[in-house]
Amino acid sequence: MRKAILAGILAAVTIGTACGGIASFSASQDDAQLQISDEQKEASEDTAAETADEDAQSDAQETELPLGKVLKADLADMTDAAAMNSGVAEVAANVMPAMVSITNTSVQEVMDWFRGGNFQYESKSLGTGVIMGENDDELLIVTNHHVVADSSELTVSFIDEESVEAVVKGTDAGNDLAVVAVKLEDIPAETMSQIRIANVADSEDVRVGEQVVAIGNALGYGQSVTTGIVSALDRTITVADESGYNDYTELIQTDAAINQGNSGGALLNMKGEVIGINSVKAGASGVEGMGYAISTAKAIPIIRNLMNKETRELVDDEDRSYLGIVGQDVTSNVAQVYGIPEGIYVTDVSENGPAAEAGITQGMIITGFDGNTVEGMDDLQDLLPYYAGGETVSITMAVQSEEGGYQEKEFTITLGLRSDYVQDTQ
Repeated sequence: MRKAILAGILAAVTIGTACGGIASFSASQDDAQLQISDEQKEASEDTAAETADEDAQSDAQETELPLGKVLKADLADMTDAAAMNSGVAEVAANVMPAMVSITNTSVQEVMDWFRGGNFQYESKSLGTGVIMGENDDELLIVTNHHVVADSSELTVSFIDEESVEAVVKGTDAGNDLAVVAVKLEDIPAETMSQIRIANVADSEDVRVGEQVVAIGNALGYGQSVTTGIVSALDRTITVADESGYNDYTELIQTDAAINQGNSGGALLNMKGEVIGINSVKAGASGVEGMGYAISTAKAIPIIRNLMNKETRELVDDEDRSYLGIVGQDVTSNVAQVYGIPEGIYVTDVSENGPAAEAGITQGMIITGFDGNTVEGMDDLQDLLPYYAGGETVSITMAVQSEEGGYQEKEFTITLGLRSDYVQDTQ
């Protein structure tokens, strides 16, 4: 009955036959005193020192990302206590070489209400990125998913205003994170000598009330610096967009000004270490001083996974892939009403198509594609142009069990060649 209801209310949209677009948060008592012998005291101190070293090593491993020849940004030579009184200017000067501005060029299609039909136009949006890693061939830049979504062309500009073409290496739409790659060979030697890789700290050590600095390409005017304090930790906010309502969790709330264009920029402690990736701002009328950043505690595992993905480029039209399903977005609103996962509800499967051969059937919900989260058609349409017909990929599906709930299952599918299934008309 549930399948019938869903099939009836969801308008079907063909996936794989018309895919376009671009890919890519020991208690103790004060009065209690113990008598400890000198030997016990020394042993206790040694144990405490070893524990501190182990904790420091563990923290370092938690925030470790791939590195290469590019130098790390300078850290202020000071203790944690002294860092509380450090100047914002010093933090900004040290970290600015690790910041980039991102220009996203995309093609938008809109309805012409006067002459009928649709027309396309080129649109540009601006955001920020943080240089956070490097491999043998690429400089790796972290930003927000929404900064690079639907891109047909990406450009990053470094501290010396040198602009270089970039590609999306991987995205996590559900957590609004993305990694952008720039080929090292495309970066001029003079620029390479000026840029730095940002240092990262574990946001679990951040305290409410401590001073922070935000850097980003606010309003597209170039990198700017704001400062404030950590207002709250582990915040969850709900953001409305065209796909419905999305919850973002484990956010750091700050009163440092974060405006349009700051998205993807860095939230820094007073040592100049990244503790969060600026993502969204409360936009309700009358709300001021409420900016949000995705905490590094949540972001780093996701970022590390995205950095290890294969970098893909757009395939030629004759090599375009075909999936062979008809589906519709399951937005957060629909998911809450019907108790089903967010993703793409499969309303029909093309007979003898790649999806059918892989065992995918009507009623399943696509939630992931080749390690990328999929929350709706746009996400899938962004990904498919980077895959050629004949490639084998893993697709994550939410499959309804006999008890009525959903379980995630992995399906291996060999993508078809679009030209074998679809006759394009001009």
